[in-house]
Order: sequence, then structure tokens, then C-alpha cells
Amino acid sequence: MRSFYFNNDSRDGTAAPSKIEEWAQVFTLDYKSGYTDGLVGFGIDTLWLMGVTLDSGKGQHVGRTMNPSKSDNHAVDEWSRLGLTGKAKISKTELRYGALIPNLPIFVANDGRVLPQTFQAGQITSSEFKYLTLIGGRIEPATGRGSTDQTGLAAVGGTRESNQFDFNGGDWKVTKGLAAQYYYAHLENYYTQQFFGLIHTRAFSDNQSLKTDLRYFKTDSSGENSSGTSGYRISGFTENGDGEIDNRTWSAALIYTMGGHAVTAGYQSVSDGSNFTQLNQGSLADKGAGGSSLYLNTDRMIKNFTRAVERTAFGQYAYDFADMGVPGLKASLIYVSGDNIKTKSGDNQKEWERDTSLEYVLQSGALKGVGFGWRNGKSNTEAARDQDQNRVFVNYSISLL
Repeated sequence: MRSFYFNNDSRDGTAAPSKIEEWAQVFTLDYKSGYTDGLVGFGIDTLWLMGVTLDSGKGQHVGRTMNPSKSDNHAVDEWSRLGLTGKAKISKTELRYGALIPNLPIFVANDGRVLPQTFQAGQITSSEFKYLTLIGGRIEPATGRGSTDQTGLAAVGGTRESNQFDFNGGDWKVTKGLAAQYYYAHLENYYTQQFFGLIHTRAFSDNQSLKTDLRYFKTDSSGENSSGTSGYRISGFTENGDGEIDNRTWSAALIYTMGGHAVTAGYQSVSDGSNFTQLNQGSLADKGAGGSSLYLNTDRMIKNFTRAVERTAFGQYAYDFADMGVPGLKASLIYVSGDNIKTKSGDNQKEWERDTSLEYVLQSGALKGVGFGWRNGKSNTEAARDQDQNRVFVNYSISLL
């Protein structure tokens, strides 16, 4: 169960929405079966999601940023989804088909509002080889975080639906402290994307380490996006002003951990062909299908710092108060600054964002396991509108079996 309050206030400009303020309750029933006996084991998982609007007064609900809308543009009272996933397993290889919530470098399902995005997909995962995990699959319809309706797929700004998203790749544990990743994705009629990742962790002692995280994305136009078909071209800046996808994005981050302290410093660079892009159905007719997450350190509460030619530096400090004898209490502060941005309206634009997070999970008593959280984000930009955002949530899980 999660109670979620969302407040987004655009501090400048006159275009709607200027402020969104809503509160909702979500109930999730997640049942994962075991497998039948035999050479091939079979099972079925069930995911039931229900959202209930608690507060969304006049002028507070705008579009489907938080809760779905009725025909009169007011928030619905409640909405729900049911997802079934069949699965089969032989040895260390598993096939799943049904309602999935992917979490891969080339696609991360978004869970930043009341209900998470879900996708009708098939995925096969194999760990037959020691230290190597291979993954492949296909995603077809999507259900957005603010909707109960399935839609096709699209890239940011695309108004025509794609029928499928194919992906494959793997994670290789090269040595005890070094891991390598490679993934390939193809969104029909929009783009092909390759991802290369390296993560190295060096432990200096039991409670002190340094992690190096390197990521590189290569994204090129495909199908109708290459040929210039209207609707498959993306919005935002592109080198020739034609909406064709052509992007290279790389980032590097160092994370130093000592006891409860964790300090992150990093840099990210986006090429000049187009903005970085991945799946996002926000420009389709069902506006509740919008919203996306990216496998980038700069994907923050409000912005993701992926505009063409953007150069971004970021730093974060996080502390786990268990080191001071207060288990369950965590806090973090991150600052992200981007410049050299190209948009349709100008060059050399700048933007920044500061995010603060405070979370606590009760460790004992009748309410043991109840979690409280507050997140605040403030963003200033020359490329869009300034925004302040607050999210407050209460989480509580109950084991039924």
C-alpha cells in the first residue's frame, strides 16, 4: 500500500498547467507462484493494481500527470489494472510472458507516480553460464502510469504508434569487482540503440569502497523515422531540423562510500545530432501513457539533462543514519548542472536541479515496516519552465503467505 502526495508548481510562464496538486492511495497485490515439478516447470504470477483519488480539487488536477481523467477533465475516483504473467523454467533459463515491469539499461519502467507503467511483453532470461546473464524479449502494448488503457509504443515526441520493441543483451561479471554490460534495442520505425556499460568496485576495507560507473548509448534512426514519415519524427532539437534521431550519450560517475557516507561525482555528455531518446508514449492521444525513466545518473525528479549538446556535471551526498545508531533513516542531496544546450529556440542554454530526499522505515512495534518519505526538487532552466516539486509518500507492505 502506498499513499502518495504530488505537488508540481511551475514558477514562471502562463501556459497551463501552472500547478498540479493531488493525493492518491494505491493498493498492490503481487502474487508470485512457484513452479510445477518436472523437467520444465510452469507457473503464473498475478499483479493487481488499484488507485484511489483522495484529493484533487478544482484547478489541482491538470491532464493525466498524476491521476487519470474523466470526460469532464476531472480526476477519476478510482482506477485499476490486472496483469497475469505465465512463466516456464528449465534449468537456469526462464521464459515469462504477460504483464511485465522491465528494468534494463535500454528501458526502465517508470514508477514515479501512483501506479507503475506496465507492459505486455515476453522475456527470456538465462544464467546457464557462470557469471553471465543473457536477456532477450519483445515489448508490445504499454499501459501508462496515469491510465488504464493500453497503447502502442513511441519515442519522445512521436505521435504515431510503433507495434514492437525488441531487445537483447547481457551482464557479465568479469572479475569479483568488475562487471560489463551490453544491450541492443530496436523500436520499430523509430530507432536502434546500443548500450555499453562498465562498473568497477574497489574495496579498501569492510566499510570503504570506490565504485566507477561508465555508460555509453549509441542511438540511430530506423524505419519511418529515417525516411521522414510524419508522426514518427521526434520533437525537440535535431541537427537538420527534421526530427531524425541521431545521438551519442556517455557518462562517468565515481561513488566513494565510507561507513554511512556516500559521495558521488560525475559528468555526462550528449551529442549534437538530436536529444537522447528512449520509449515515452507522452505524445500519443492517450496522455496518461506518458512518463518514462532513463538509465542515466542525471534522470532526476524533474529533469533528465539529455538535450542536444548538453554537458552536465552532478554531485550527490547520501547518508545512512544506521551508522549513527538510527537504522531505517536515510537522507540525500544531489545537485545537477547542465550547459551548452541546443534547442529550437537557441544555443548555449543552461539549466540546473537540486533534489533533496529524506526517508524513514519503522524498525519495531506494531507499525514495523511502515516507510515515510519526502522528496523535494527545484529546477531552473533557460530551455523550458522553472519548477518546484514535492512528493510525500507512506509505504506499507504486508506478507499474506
